[in-house]
Parts: sequence; structure tokens; C-alpha cells
Amino acid sequence: MNTKILKAIATKDILEVKQNKAAWMPMVIVPLIFVLLIPLGLILIPQFLDIPIDEFLADPDLEIFLANMPPSLQQTLEGLDPIQSALVMALGYMFAPLFLIFPLMFSTVIAAESFAGERERKTMEALLYTPATDSELFMGKVLAAFIPALILTWGSFFGYMIVVNAASFPLFGRIWFPLPSWWPLMFWIAPALALLGISATVLISVRNQTFMGAYQLSSSLLWSW
Repeated sequence: MNTKILKAIATKDILEVKQNKAAWMPMVIVPLIFVLLIPLGLILIPQFLDIPIDEFLADPDLEIFLANMPPSLQQTLEGLDPIQSALVMALGYMFAPLFLIFPLMFSTVIAAESFAGERERKTMEALLYTPATDSELFMGKVLAAFIPALILTWGSFFGYMIVVNAASFPLFGRIWFPLPSWWPLMFWIAPALALLGISATVLISVRNQTFMGAYQLSSSLLWSW
């Protein structure tokens, strides 16, 4: 494959997305909510309101959950007080699946718009007249969605890491996040899942005549995973 052609196709699509506020605004708002507002709320609000964490952890269902956790997870919580344990469970484990959703969330609009958008703008014929092969067109469209999604996901992860450690440092007295399981999650599983989802969405875009049709079909397919 010709890397110059791939770069040209991907760059063109990324520049088109930058000019469309409806496409990139959710990519800014969603991380702010899940990376900044919710973690800060979970860490700071209980301290200001003096919520009795001990009573919360005394819930029978939660006690059963904690008792049946895998040994490796129980070791992570050893030596922690109730507040610290609650934060590790919520921010260290329960938030992890959200970062698998982020790359799909960020890329769905770009990938769905790839070929369907070209048809709506009446630029598909001009694209097909270029010297790019079908494989290069496909890979260029995939990269146009994959690269921004991966950059935003990793940026969200590092922002989340800073927010969690900074806000919870007075409670822990140390930097405790990320947990070891986050590294393969962010740098192996998330990129692989994003690439698979984006490829499927671009294929859907090839078969649809309109962007909205491709977006709705791809969204229903990806979120059903």
C-alpha cells in the first residue's frame, strides 16, 4: 500500500471533521464529564457532605460482592480503609469499561461518514478516479477514524489519571492510579476493539447511501456488543 495515499485520505477526512462542530463537540464534552466531573464528585462530595461510608459498605449485597471477589482483587484492597476501598472499587475497576467505549464513541461519527458522506457530498466519483486502490481507500478511511479516536482515548486516560491521583492524594497519601490491569486495557484491548469497530462501521458506510443511515446502523450494531 502507498503510505502517501493513505495519509492524504486520512488527513482529508480529519480536516472535514474539524470543520463540523456536530462531529467533534461530543468528543470534547463526553470526556469532560467522565474524566473530570464524575471522578471529582465521587472523591470530593462524600468528604464535604460527611457521608457515612461505613454504613454504605455495610449494605448486605455489597458485603456479598466483596466476599466473592477474586483473590487478586481482594489483595488490592488489603490495608485500605473503607473510603479508600470504595474509591478503588469505583474509580479503579468500575470505570474501566467506559474507556473501552470511548474509542467507539469517538470514532463512530467519523467512520459512518466515511463513504456515505462522500455520496451525500457528491464527491464519491472524484474519489474513485484517484489512483488509490480499494484497499487504500478503505484503510485511509479507517485510519481517519482510528487515529483521532485513539489520541482522544489516551488523552482521556492520562487526564483521568491526573484528576484521580490529584483529588484523592489527601486520602491516600500516595499515587495509586492506574492499577496494573489498566495498562493492557488502554494500550492493547482498547486499540484492538477500536480498530475492529471502526472497520465494521466503514464497511457499513460503504453499503449505505446516507450518513444518518450508516450512523444509526453502526451505532446499533456496536452498542449491542
